[in-house]
Amino acid sequence: MFLGDVVGRAGREAVYARLPWLREKLQPDLVVVNGENAAHGFGITEEIYLKLREAGADVVTLGNHSFDQREALVFIEREANLLRPINWPAGCPGRGAQLVETKSGGRVLVLQAMGRVMIEPMLDDPFPAVNRELEACKLGVDCDAILIDMHAEASSEKMAMGHFVDGRVSLIVGTHTHTPTADHHILSGGTAYMTDAGMCGDFDSVIGMDKAEPLQRFLRKLPVERMRPAEGEATLCGVVVETDDKTGLAKTIQPLRLGGNLNQAIPVF
Repeated sequence: MFLGDVVGRAGREAVYARLPWLREKLQPDLVVVNGENAAHGFGITEEIYLKLREAGADVVTLGNHSFDQREALVFIEREANLLRPINWPAGCPGRGAQLVETKSGGRVLVLQAMGRVMIEPMLDDPFPAVNRELEACKLGVDCDAILIDMHAEASSEKMAMGHFVDGRVSLIVGTHTHTPTADHHILSGGTAYMTDAGMCGDFDSVIGMDKAEPLQRFLRKLPVERMRPAEGEATLCGVVVETDDKTGLAKTIQPLRLGGNLNQAIPVF
């Protein structure tokens, strides 16, 4: 199970409240949550990370806001299951990939990469970085499943990465745009794909932020105050994938939307 970007208090509280129920209902072997907007919409704190883990997240991924909260530069070094983009330049704190053992004894490689089209900061090329990791840990040989969080603005870049890794990973899912796409499917080589998982946040907003300040900036081109997350009821958005035990490739992929004001979608296996 993968949950998209957690945005602010509304997103956090929804994950804390609903993820334990989802784990009990769907019995996933692994839950990955993108938490890069969890702290007031910008970055993550150690307290929030630990609460996401307590709620049922096995791994938490980040993105372009990885180090907006300065404390993340320190605590990411001691938290092996907190991942920033793998293509951050050498010397950056933390790691971009982790081999995780699931509760059923399976081994899942989780990694995150960040795109370079219309997104800052400009990191190293994600394609060779991802390729090196997949060459070092092969699906069905060194691990039972592989999940990639592709944190990028451009749909084209996410799709290109999907085809680049097709047949070599179980799931590649996009994050960052906070809007769930309807293109969840299995690629020709057997990899499950979705351009963007969406967000865990209040959709009565502008990508999770209170509407007033984004509108002000669009209408008058003048920032007035720091943007802050919307605080209405959040929708949990994500995706659930079932993999083949022999190959590690995807058998099914289903969207997840729970709570808030989007049409609901609860996976059924």
